[in-house]
Amino acid sequence: MLNAIGKEHILRRIRDDNPWWSTGTIDSDYNQMPRRLYFDLFFPLVADLSLRRAVVLMGPRRVGKTVMIQHAVQKLIDQGVSPRKICYVSIDAPIYNRISLEELFFYCREAVQDVDPEGFYVLFDEIQYLKDWEIHLKSLVDSFRKSKFLASGSAAAALKLKSNESGAGRFTDFLLPPLTFHEFLHLKGLQNLVFPIPSTWGNQEVDLVSTTDLPELNRQFIHYINLGGYPEIVMSESLQKDPGRFIKNDIVDKVLLRDLPSLYGISDVQELNSLFNTVAFNTAKEFTLETLNQSSHVQKATIKRYLEYLEAAYLIRTVNRIDVNAKSFSRANFFKLYLTNPSIRRALFSPVTETDPEIGDLVETAVLAQWMHRPEPVYYARWQKGEVDIVGLNARKNPAFAVEVKWSDRYARHPGELKSLLSFMEANQLKIALVTTISITDSCLIGQKEIRFMPASLYAYLVGENTLRVNSRNILL
Repeated sequence: MLNAIGKEHILRRIRDDNPWWSTGTIDSDYNQMPRRLYFDLFFPLVADLSLRRAVVLMGPRRVGKTVMIQHAVQKLIDQGVSPRKICYVSIDAPIYNRISLEELFFYCREAVQDVDPEGFYVLFDEIQYLKDWEIHLKSLVDSFRKSKFLASGSAAAALKLKSNESGAGRFTDFLLPPLTFHEFLHLKGLQNLVFPIPSTWGNQEVDLVSTTDLPELNRQFIHYINLGGYPEIVMSESLQKDPGRFIKNDIVDKVLLRDLPSLYGISDVQELNSLFNTVAFNTAKEFTLETLNQSSHVQKATIKRYLEYLEAAYLIRTVNRIDVNAKSFSRANFFKLYLTNPSIRRALFSPVTETDPEIGDLVETAVLAQWMHRPEPVYYARWQKGEVDIVGLNARKNPAFAVEVKWSDRYARHPGELKSLLSFMEANQLKIALVTTISITDSCLIGQKEIRFMPASLYAYLVGENTLRVNSRNILL
């Protein structure tokens, strides 16, 4: 006769996952890990019991979601919350299979011997492994109004879709992305390489940045492109010796082989993997369904489903095309695809240096990676005679800014060669635009148009820094 998993086994597992019930503190391994800079934006959402919403923490694998949850537990305790009122449950543990969230909350209270359901902070990790999790979570929010619930998961887009469908008015989404270049330098204790400088952008005051050591900043930027998206690699010298194995095994393979393919009707995982390798090797390139079909021999309808999945898994991001007049196309036949972090490409293929032919595409990917952390989309403009890499639109769908991402100082010395950018500015009455360089900071006037030049490493840092600013004054950055 087979043994059944009994209630006592479940209670024992819950107690093991909540050591602070007896010690008053989280495990030392978590306590010693540095906090991500996003923590200061995340924690107030968790701590506020008066806000009757569950927090849904989203993000790709290995960016530090579980660590940030543990840090939130410690700060709650430091602020006077009873450790026995904080419950952590990792839904991917097999012992919790087919147990509803409400049952798990009940087991938590029984395990801690506190039947009063009020004033609890309940943290459900890897929520995507529970079918219809959004329905369960909404029910908890409605039923236990004086407790706080948090759910986290690795399939950001898929979680967001379900959150929007079922959690309107009940959920607050929080996306934790791969490391920005700004965070990368902070984790390494190198934030003093960059300092703020006040400036203006047209009639607007903005805070720009400069550096005390541009060669070193650029060296760190290349290091970020190769290794910098994941906190564990940044903090571990042993993982830095073989980052490809860590990223491929723990991030790419698990996403492609395990996480969500069945939900998207994907049965041929090898075909999916082949398509992803094609996209990863050609990050920052323009694609069409036809070119992907020709290179992979996969049907167009299947390719669309694969791309949807890869974006849901937060491995890639699609950037849509506009024309020279900043108008969208009725059919999105052309689009660019970017890795969400350039270090994925290094893991799948080989590291790059600052002089390799593909460095331009990876610098562009790194810059776009800083923009991917924001809710507002960016676009690229392309027409018969030109292209602009990054365009942001305002609420009236007019261009608010335009950026050309270059890994070259040539255009700062010969700005008249920026014909595509100048044409786009002329067509849209845009007075100022930005072009990245390797090492030159400068500006020039061409007619009534001002071109600002800034090293790509500084621009990537600035966009990442401003992403963390709740009330940023920089519409450009």
